[in-house]
Amino acid sequence: MTDAHASRPAAPLLPTVAVPDKVSVDGLEERWDARWSENGVYAFDRTAERAEVYSIDTPPPSVSGSLHVGHVFSYTHTDVVARFQRMRGKHVFYPMGWDDNGLPTERRVQNYYGVRCDPSLPYDPDFTPPHAGGEGKSIKAADQVAVSRKNFVELCERLTAEDEKQFEALWRHVGLSVDWSHHYQTIGRSAQQVAQTAFLRNLGRGEAYQAAAPGLWDVTFQTAVAQAELEARDYPGHYHRVAFALTDPDSEAATTASQRTDTVHDGAVYIETTRPELLPAVVALIAHPDDERYASLIGTTVRSPLFGVEVPVVAHPAAEPDKGTGIVMCCTFGDLTDVQWWRELDLPMRSVIRRDGRLLDECPDWITSAAGRELWETQLAGKTTFSARQQVVDALRASGELAGEPVATQRKANFFERGEKPLEIVTSRQWYIRNGGRPATDAQGRDLREGLLARGEELDFHPDFMKVRYENWVRGLNGDWLVSRQRFFGVPIPVWYAVGEDGEVDHSTVLTPDEASLPVDPSSDTPPGYRPEQRGVPGGFVGEVDVMDTWATSSLTPQIAGGWLRDEDLFARVYPMDLRPQGQDIIRTWLFSTVLRAHLEFDGLPWRHAAISGWILDPDRKKMSKSKGNVVTPMDLLREHGSDAVRYWAASARLGTDAAFEVGQMKIGRRLAIKVLNASKFALTMGGDAPATLDPSAVTEPVDRALLAELADVVERATAALELYDHTRALEVTETFFWTFCDDYLELVKDRAYDSEGTYPAAAVASARAALAVTIDVVLRLLAPVLPFATEEVWSWWREGSVHAASWPVSGPLREAAGDADPGVLTVTGQALAALRKVKSEAKVSQRTTFARVRLELPAEDVARVQATLGDLRSAGRVRGDLEVMGAQAAETVSVTAHELDEPTPRKG
Repeated sequence: MTDAHASRPAAPLLPTVAVPDKVSVDGLEERWDARWSENGVYAFDRTAERAEVYSIDTPPPSVSGSLHVGHVFSYTHTDVVARFQRMRGKHVFYPMGWDDNGLPTERRVQNYYGVRCDPSLPYDPDFTPPHAGGEGKSIKAADQVAVSRKNFVELCERLTAEDEKQFEALWRHVGLSVDWSHHYQTIGRSAQQVAQTAFLRNLGRGEAYQAAAPGLWDVTFQTAVAQAELEARDYPGHYHRVAFALTDPDSEAATTASQRTDTVHDGAVYIETTRPELLPAVVALIAHPDDERYASLIGTTVRSPLFGVEVPVVAHPAAEPDKGTGIVMCCTFGDLTDVQWWRELDLPMRSVIRRDGRLLDECPDWITSAAGRELWETQLAGKTTFSARQQVVDALRASGELAGEPVATQRKANFFERGEKPLEIVTSRQWYIRNGGRPATDAQGRDLREGLLARGEELDFHPDFMKVRYENWVRGLNGDWLVSRQRFFGVPIPVWYAVGEDGEVDHSTVLTPDEASLPVDPSSDTPPGYRPEQRGVPGGFVGEVDVMDTWATSSLTPQIAGGWLRDEDLFARVYPMDLRPQGQDIIRTWLFSTVLRAHLEFDGLPWRHAAISGWILDPDRKKMSKSKGNVVTPMDLLREHGSDAVRYWAASARLGTDAAFEVGQMKIGRRLAIKVLNASKFALTMGGDAPATLDPSAVTEPVDRALLAELADVVERATAALELYDHTRALEVTETFFWTFCDDYLELVKDRAYDSEGTYPAAAVASARAALAVTIDVVLRLLAPVLPFATEEVWSWWREGSVHAASWPVSGPLREAAGDADPGVLTVTGQALAALRKVKSEAKVSQRTTFARVRLELPAEDVARVQATLGDLRSAGRVRGDLEVMGAQAAETVSVTAHELDEPTPRKG
């Protein structure tokens, strides 16, 4: 990457260093956040050309309560990238969004205010909610006050506005270098305009369509659920062995089957099911085409137990011969496999479950037997599936059609990711967007699934192994994207339907608005060519009441944040974006859906890179999440350890890698931040009142030049790592160097740098002071993306402006100053100093105790390195007399082989 700042010369002489008497990391967050805002340090330059811009599609966190430490973890990774790119000379477009529409917000509002939405109620402009705050969480759903949709939406908007203020305050405390003038809400007017425009264009190209079809349904939340929102969980149940009577029990087919398996006998074939309450919805029995046990029954019919409905026995390769009895009932619908069989075998529709999870009130007309109708009308009508199951099992037991007793089992059931009850499959009219789950082509006539797989190949994933998760998801899609939701607080689907002269709604006649009128709300706005009084009357119209799935809006965050339709000049400067940072668990939802929308609308990728964070794990190695109740809220952590410390912990984990919640790592980070302050104060004040200098040509002494040679290596390794989105490696190499600098170099040169008695040559003193200043200058910039507060504090002592607006360091000037210096000089001299310290530690005397004489033994190739720095080593090690350096071929490191200490100075304490 070209460094736009590389040509900027640093002023060799700087103002006198002004270090406070006492330094501390406490309180830096508030002070520097205010300064950064006041000075516009992170403001995006609207005049920058696209080639000069680095734009980030920042994840909009869900506004449904509070952020947790996992958010701080992943957003810190993004902020490190933003700060690095800014220092590299890029104009960073780093907006913030709030994902404030959808089910999480609705649930929070219900609990917070003690209300529930009833769209049939009129608006009450003077409504006051019965609760406001934590007490609302204890209110049962039955006790919540019903309010109109408009009242409910107003409460959603009120609460999300309060939450967003708290979120922004937290992000500022963390030190995110966001330009807060660029922010959006996914329920905001601009977001609605983008989402509705994109949907109408999808509709115009045939990519969006409506269909009445079986779909997954959450009976608690009363909404359809998309494939991407499923979560398979273990659910307790029972296997029931149930007899289906053979229509012709004396046939040759029945006899052959009974000879091949013990599950066909006494004129019946036995199946096993965990959902006996769906017996009235049975449409077929299905066996594998290669299962010889049931081959003779294929093409015959059986009668369902209790209800006596005649159904065919058919074959399908999805049947599992080794599961249960090997033959299974297909009902409409128990699971997604039933949907597959229903479609592919052209079976009839016999749905018995309503949207509220209860059985139909009226007995279905396909049940014609008197016993079956009586059972329905007296025991099953309107019952929950759980209650109906008990009734059906009791009836089967009484009729003799239940073989043995139910056997307990754990079955896999589909749940909505936020739900608590297994999903049902009900038939309803919904809106879909084509996503490659079914055969389809894009606007250019290319196969849609293959086109989306090709987009995945174009996208640079960090880490690269995350690419396979995208590919597996695309290849595994089995249906189009369900985008309609039966909710209230969301972006309205912008269509109306004509009402025929007979008063019936004609869903096939879709009325759409002009793009210029967007956003619209069909529940209150009127379609073109109609008058408001024609709503709901013959010859008039009705508005769509459903809203878009929250992902249908979030899939357009690059367009919303970038100003598409609203600010085309901005959009041209930032889109397609450079980076999408996100969690690994939403590759299938957010990442894929964003790629899909960009592919359909712009025929390209929405960004060039995808940085995928891992999860935060609790002490039991489980993912932290609000739904599991094992999250840690971050503000107390940030105040206790400091934001730099928590950022250090986050940056210590690589992208795509799960990390433990580790307070110990935060303590290490705090120690590093404190050391940055203290070591910088020590290094920068060695020259007294003399101005600091960054003139590398003043660095002449061997150990000083060796320091700069090693620092040049660190700059190159850290830069290369950050260019590859490996912030952890960049931090590792920088931190290791910094501690070596503090533990070894500072000790080696402090006497020469102070020169309190004026005994050192002026050039040697100037060399040490210049090396110290140059090193502090470079290290501050290397650490700035991870420790923004401590580094900014030190920068303010002696430099103008902000370290975060400074140029990223480059190795060229350091290498030039180092010349042919050997970085190993510092390493070996540091080992020699450590050996001298060890002697005094083992003798339990002060490190100020002097040596009368000492002999060092070290590898022969290192002798010249130590001799080049003998003056500094003698001074740092307090060697008063002879300092002998001996080379030995067998030596692996530096050791003291002979010594004599002067009268020791006892250690205090």
